[in-house]
Amino acid sequence: MAKVIMIQGTMSGAGKSLLVAGLCRIFRQDGYRVAPFKSQNMALNSYITKEGLEMGRAQVMQAEAAGIEPLVCMNPILLKPTSHTGSQVIVNGEVRGNLSARDYFAHKTELIPEIKVAFRKLETYADIIVIEGAGSPAEINLKQNDIVNMGMAAMVDAPVLLVGDIDRGGVFAQLLGTLMLLTEEERKRVKGLIINKFRGDSTILDPGIQMLTERGQVPVLGTVPYMELTLEDEDSLTDRFDAKHVGKIDLAVIHYPRISNFTDFDVFEQMPEVSVRYVTNVRELGTPDLIFLPGSKNTMGDLKWMRQNGLEAAVKRAAGKVPIFGICGGYQMLGCEIADPDSVEEGGRIRGMELLPVRTVLQKEKHRCQIDGKLEAVEGIFAGLTGYEFTGYEIHMGETVYCGEDGKRSTSCADDAMRNIKITKTVVSDSTGCVYGSYIHGLFDKGEIAGHMIQTLAREKGIILEGGVWEDYRIIKERQYDQLADTLREYLYMEDIYGMLREAHIS
Repeated sequence: MAKVIMIQGTMSGAGKSLLVAGLCRIFRQDGYRVAPFKSQNMALNSYITKEGLEMGRAQVMQAEAAGIEPLVCMNPILLKPTSHTGSQVIVNGEVRGNLSARDYFAHKTELIPEIKVAFRKLETYADIIVIEGAGSPAEINLKQNDIVNMGMAAMVDAPVLLVGDIDRGGVFAQLLGTLMLLTEEERKRVKGLIINKFRGDSTILDPGIQMLTERGQVPVLGTVPYMELTLEDEDSLTDRFDAKHVGKIDLAVIHYPRISNFTDFDVFEQMPEVSVRYVTNVRELGTPDLIFLPGSKNTMGDLKWMRQNGLEAAVKRAAGKVPIFGICGGYQMLGCEIADPDSVEEGGRIRGMELLPVRTVLQKEKHRCQIDGKLEAVEGIFAGLTGYEFTGYEIHMGETVYCGEDGKRSTSCADDAMRNIKITKTVVSDSTGCVYGSYIHGLFDKGEIAGHMIQTLAREKGIILEGGVWEDYRIIKERQYDQLADTLREYLYMEDIYGMLREAHIS
């Protein structure tokens, strides 16, 4: 059986995901087979495994830090919000259907056997499993039948490290208040406290740490400094949507209500002379050098939102002046029509933005696969991408084919249309070569694809960028995982943490 340790937080955004990733990297560096685990994740950023199964990207990031292939058993339950009160429920990578929050809460304990099976399977791959909780273990309304915090810890008899975020203020009240709201049995599981995201001289915290230790009867095992990392965070809590800086090359991403898989644009955020701005209205859009339409969990609803607030008209006006690039749901929006005969989303049909000669029919079955290959016959401003190798994945509900001038499926090029279902594996452009679409998530991550695009935009503007040749995004992330691990080694009491792993059971 694998040794286990669990990271829980006083609130969402306390830094659990990155701490789990950092510990995974440390244990890997020390020669152990290590894997992350989160029984239930709520996120719109998801990933497709080699087996074609869907999981949350936070555990993918942690698996990368651990140096292992992402496995769906690392995240057996994924909730993808479809509205303010409901989510698509994905169990072991397969869609189980849509449930309201109340219905899911009433039936979630039925998924405990699935969680246990996934965890036992993960044990066959790992010496150490680092488990991540969700939100706070002291949420009174969620404690009953808990399957992700203390309920999960009890399931696998895991010692717990409780993390508080000092950057938001009130960290001592966070930690002590959380301990006070736990039952006696739950408090016994908490073996250490961590103060996260501190800026400044940590010695000024000494009186507070002493009081916290005395009152909470739990040792503080480290004060971790605020780290300037650009690794993925929980999509519902990200602060990247707030960035307004305009760089030499300005990229605008349409931030519709059900935006998903915006990790597609992380690679551009690593480039010092490039800005990535998420915009929600016409005023914010401005005059960017490229406009991205990202994925969406509700393509038809988000297209209506763009239509109502004027962003659709603004994007159409920009087409021909600057490149427009749609990924997945954004690609579907750029076509002539989206039809939903089976009410996968909202039912009926809706006119698309009519910028690409394609038509999409939404289908009940979700298309999920990993894909790699070479970009073929890219036209227009990004024609230089032709022949570049890519690696990514597809995750969408719908078939997209070429359509004629009347918006119907083309008959004159029916064979070509069927062959170009492969357009999901490459890039489609309009007749001007300024509007592009693709189903591939992660398209920009490998090699120099992103760098080539930015250099092309710079030439169009007549400017020279000092950044030179940009690295493969995966190499950049590897350095950041090592930096994260080095920082945690310096500021956490790793001997005590290893001591927890050596414990045979909770005392």
